[in-house]
Amino acid sequence: MPSKSAPAKVTPQVSRGTAAKAIDDSQSPGAAMAAVVAGESPARHSSSDAFWSRPEGADAPLREAQLPEEDHDHDYARQAAAWDEESGEIVESAKQNAPAWLASTVLHVSIMLMLALWAWHEPATRSFELLISELPGDQMIDDSVPLDVPDATDKEQALALSTLEAVDDPLSAPPSVEELLNPDSLAADITAPSFGNLLRGRNEGSIRKMMAGYGPTDGSQSAVALGLAWLAQQQRSDGSWSLQGPYPDGSIHDENPVAATAMAMLAFQGAGNTHQDNTAFGRRLARALSFLLSKQKADGDFWDPASNMDSHLYTQGQATIAVCELFAMTEDEQLRGPAQRAVDFCVKSQDPAYGGWRYTPGRSEDSDVSVTGWILMALQSARMGGLEVPSETLDAVSRFLDSAATRPRGVSTATRFLEGSRYGYLPGYEVPSLAITAEALLCREYLGWHQDDERLEAGLAYILLPENQPNWFQGRNVYYWYYATQSLHNVGGPRWRQWNDVMRELLVEHQAKTGPNKGSWHPFKPEADEWGYAGGRLYVTCLSLYILEVYYRHLPIYKSAAE
Repeated sequence: MPSKSAPAKVTPQVSRGTAAKAIDDSQSPGAAMAAVVAGESPARHSSSDAFWSRPEGADAPLREAQLPEEDHDHDYARQAAAWDEESGEIVESAKQNAPAWLASTVLHVSIMLMLALWAWHEPATRSFELLISELPGDQMIDDSVPLDVPDATDKEQALALSTLEAVDDPLSAPPSVEELLNPDSLAADITAPSFGNLLRGRNEGSIRKMMAGYGPTDGSQSAVALGLAWLAQQQRSDGSWSLQGPYPDGSIHDENPVAATAMAMLAFQGAGNTHQDNTAFGRRLARALSFLLSKQKADGDFWDPASNMDSHLYTQGQATIAVCELFAMTEDEQLRGPAQRAVDFCVKSQDPAYGGWRYTPGRSEDSDVSVTGWILMALQSARMGGLEVPSETLDAVSRFLDSAATRPRGVSTATRFLEGSRYGYLPGYEVPSLAITAEALLCREYLGWHQDDERLEAGLAYILLPENQPNWFQGRNVYYWYYATQSLHNVGGPRWRQWNDVMRELLVEHQAKTGPNKGSWHPFKPEADEWGYAGGRLYVTCLSLYILEVYYRHLPIYKSAAE
């Protein structure tokens, strides 16, 4: 990328969704499965079907006290020895005094009684230990078993999209209740379109309508299906993904499972999948969400101290987007708290002087456009779900972008441009960055610039210069393409079609079509992506999927009268 609690309230009764499961110590037939709780060993208790209750007022997670032990083994051994002795005497007497048929009968009856006594005196479980977790634990996944992902050649099945009917104007729905009742908390004073409906393109009906017009093709949809299937196969047993493997060509930098997991989740969510779907991808998302929330601290921070400090707020932005999107898509009230806490941490971490974000939360006079773009998208995702985002936070971002705009210098064509149309990585940079300009323009769109703003027009024209068009063999930069695609998609029209016709087919053409990495994109062959070595195959694949999902990931902010 650019740049060198409280415990949740748990109901007393343990339902089938609780992480704790039972296993019989004797391992006899009918024993229940082992419980799996994140980071801990399976709990053991009787195989009874009874539900276990938590003591009144106890905090989670709860570990039940062990039951007193009873020495059934000693009684069982004494009874068995006595029975063996008595059985021996009966058999000997029968041999000497009884007819042959009677001896045979007594012997068989004795054996049957002994077997019955053996079964009836099965030793009881000595103790049990019950673990209750607020979150589902790790799933025991045998990676050697073929993954039950849909057939990637069937794009409709593989995308696991809902079957909502297409609507003529997905943006025509009325504002949400939250927007009507509390407009200040949603920064309604900023002149921008309503965001509550921008995720509604992620259903099968809308996608079908888009495929008939300006949007995806059969080829691009198949590429998305292949990419998601590849991603699903890289998920680890704890629900996370890695930037470094198990696939080849991973990141050469430090590992960051939280960021990798959030990026993978966004690829699945962009195609309409949620953690509530009873599908192969939905189940993968549920495990990923469990992992992500297990890493969130009470203050909303997702950062893992084992990761590189420079990735702290990149990680926060990506994870916050993932959780806020799922909340907006499903209205799952269990996600409201984690999502709002994540947003609150972003707000608290804002640079109080410049108004953006960089590496360290809350550090004064330390903001860059790259990190700020991810955090702003997280705040916009929160607005889409009706979560609280202070208007002053967004006002400060606008002021920061003003300071990051490069100033025209000289009189040559190369250095003469409209101020506010190009941007540098940090405030004061004299030379604009193409990727940062695309990211900043997208931020401007979300912060309220009108479609006909001359600075936006000039910035998009800069992106569409022939030398700045997508090229797989020279200057490949999927980060730039990701932001340019979104900013142009929002405005639509001829400029969008000019970009999309090249960008879409380029990604479809260069996706791996065979082998174990079928569905992914190589990070540094035939030519290295700008950040291919740093991000690796998963990073490049995720951003490529975001681009191919752009048609329905977020509906366009601006609606042209001609469309």
